[in-house]
Amino acid sequence: MKKPFVSLEQLETIAAQYPTPFHIYDEAGIRDTARVLYKAFAWNPGYREYFAVKATPNPQILKILKEEGCGVDCSSLTELMMAQRCGFAGDEIMFSSNDTPAEEFALAAKLGATINLDDISHIEFLKDTIGSIPKKISCRYNPGGTFTLGESEEGFQVMDNPGQAKYGMTREQMTQAFRTLKELGAEEFGIHAFLASNTLSNEYYPALAAILFRMAVELKEETGCHITFINLSGGVGVPYRPEQPANDIAVIGEGVRRAYEEILVPAGMGDVSLCTELGRFMLAPNGHLVTRVLHEKKTYKDYIGVDACAANLMRPAMYGAYHHITVMGKENAPCDHMYDVTGALCENNDKFAIDRMLPEIQIGDLLVIHDTGAHGHAMGYQYNGRLRSAELLLQTDGSVRLIRRAETPEDYFATAIWD
Repeated sequence: MKKPFVSLEQLETIAAQYPTPFHIYDEAGIRDTARVLYKAFAWNPGYREYFAVKATPNPQILKILKEEGCGVDCSSLTELMMAQRCGFAGDEIMFSSNDTPAEEFALAAKLGATINLDDISHIEFLKDTIGSIPKKISCRYNPGGTFTLGESEEGFQVMDNPGQAKYGMTREQMTQAFRTLKELGAEEFGIHAFLASNTLSNEYYPALAAILFRMAVELKEETGCHITFINLSGGVGVPYRPEQPANDIAVIGEGVRRAYEEILVPAGMGDVSLCTELGRFMLAPNGHLVTRVLHEKKTYKDYIGVDACAANLMRPAMYGAYHHITVMGKENAPCDHMYDVTGALCENNDKFAIDRMLPEIQIGDLLVIHDTGAHGHAMGYQYNGRLRSAELLLQTDGSVRLIRRAETPEDYFATAIWD
């Protein structure tokens, strides 16, 4: 059973000041998650989490993570600008982009960020853009094919198709890229890869690590390059459904350590630092979308209409993603009513839940939509003139702070040319 980190009484008080819908984040949960993560990888002295800014691009969230020792992974000009304004600099910033405009490489270099090249053709593009190749550089690897790991009664627990992904270089291109970069003056090299996006498996990260560690040994032998860091990227998932088991980050960290000691240490590469980009793991469970019931419609189905919509949380409409829903104040009531929970967009996929068994819902009830702390507010948009909602922070002392105001109609009109 998923339990909200706020009570009905708290939410009614909050909603009296900040009308629904709104996203709210749990500062204590964010800090605890960061500390558990760092404890799991404490065996690697150079370890750093580079939080994926795209997951939750709010300055106050980024500042909390900075206090917990995290860096940031940026993928665009404005994300780089936000990182800079939050006080991140130098090797606290990883820049992982694709189809990258020149101005973005230029700012990343100016900030001293570690640039992670997505394609071999970007080597020449980067050199032409900033005049030289940085001393420290990374390349993104795509092994191609289909990545599978483990089996269950439902089939493979982890199955993704890197060969169909637009990201990264082939194995042959990695060798060629390292040799070219070394010739152009690079001295420190990193490897990055991303094979799956939301795995509920303690075996995924150790398996990915072993793939990258073996390739690192091969690249060192083939090119003579000094590989100083390996970025395991994201992919450690969260249990969106209440019946799903959560990953154990301590077990995952230990599995990576074993692979490190079996593969890298014997090759004389025991000085390699590890990096991660666990935006979803860090933030998703520590955020809720809170919405109020406006209408109930009974036609061929029973529809519950709320004041949030896909403009506030796109994942269910875009991916058919499951997000658990708690009807506040009815946590212990039987789930004996079947509903579609819908928003007001002129799109039939604007549904937070389809055929979901929930307690009986009345107009005015508050609903908590779980696990929206990552890729929730960040993916908002303004279709139908629906405006992006406020973001709130439940602070460690129990108080609530506004960390992004709700958009107004004037924000919506501000970029239009009226004359």
